[in-house]
Amino acid sequence: MLVLLVLGAIWFFVVVPSRRRQRSHAEMQDSVETGDDIITAGGLHAVVREVDGDELQVEIAPGVVVTLDRRAVAAVAREVDVEVEPQIDANGGRETPLEPS
Repeated sequence: MLVLLVLGAIWFFVVVPSRRRQRSHAEMQDSVETGDDIITAGGLHAVVREVDGDELQVEIAPGVVVTLDRRAVAAVAREVDVEVEPQIDANGGRETPLEPS
């Protein structure tokens, strides 16, 4: 009985979240559209120029278009808005915010 309880806990805490991540990743790969900025499994940043079933035509440099399998997409790149707090100078006045590096 204890063995079944341990196996059930392993299933619930390890297998179920892993399958959920796999499903989410596959849905992301299937939702890639023309114009999306992507990151490939090899780490290349590219822009999708054409979608043809399981193959994508991606531009990796200006004028350089290559064919990529849809399953090689690791992520769709999203711009993140970073809110930067303005710096306070020694006199208590506000300086212009520094850009994140």
